[in-house]
Amino acid sequence: MRKKKEEERKLPRHIAIIMDGNGRWAKKRALPRSAGHSAGSKNFKDIARYCNKIGIEYLTVYAFSTENWARPKDEVDNIMNILRDYLKDAKNFKEENIQVKFIGNIAALPVDIIALIDDAEKNSADATGLKLNIALNYGGRDEILHAARKLAADCKNGLIDAEAISEQDLEARLYTAGQPDPDIIIRPSGEYRLSNYLIWQSAYSEFWFSHILWPDFKPKYLEEALDEFSKRDRRFGGV
Repeated sequence: MRKKKEEERKLPRHIAIIMDGNGRWAKKRALPRSAGHSAGSKNFKDIARYCNKIGIEYLTVYAFSTENWARPKDEVDNIMNILRDYLKDAKNFKEENIQVKFIGNIAALPVDIIALIDDAEKNSADATGLKLNIALNYGGRDEILHAARKLAADCKNGLIDAEAISEQDLEARLYTAGQPDPDIIIRPSGEYRLSNYLIWQSAYSEFWFSHILWPDFKPKYLEEALDEFSKRDRRFGGV
């Protein structure tokens, strides 16, 4: 029955998720915000594994934005420690045939985390299942600015003619170069905005919002989003 259902509906190639609501989840339970981030991290692993199981090709999750540095230091430190724990355990994703890639300004992160990221990407490079992008120290505007600077440098070095720059030239310098744009962007927690996420790539993405806080966003809610996506008529500006 499950296989028949998957054959009848159209699955997206690329899902993007804004993992929002960890702090509110903890507050509702009179717990510290760190408990919410820990619960959100566990749920992220469960959702990634589920996407791999049902045959999603790409999953991009918003883990830490360029704006998140403005949060209290103890909260940022806690998030970084959760990231360290995940990276040390990243070998488990290799065993599940999940390829891990980090997108964002990785060079600005702590040195030990950069080394762990490098190991995680190298260790999963040969995986042929889900391509998992983790957006870390990421901002959509920052990404476009980064790509524009690379284009400017290539023009200065005579590698490209400024008058001939195309959309494809800029896309080739984004963190997601070579990947399809997200077909659907999912945001739980009751917020209705992109929050500086995948600004370029989301030009024709479908959106699906939910009031479920991220730690409670189980596969059944992802299934609701996928069912809704399957019913939508994507015309990309055509008729």
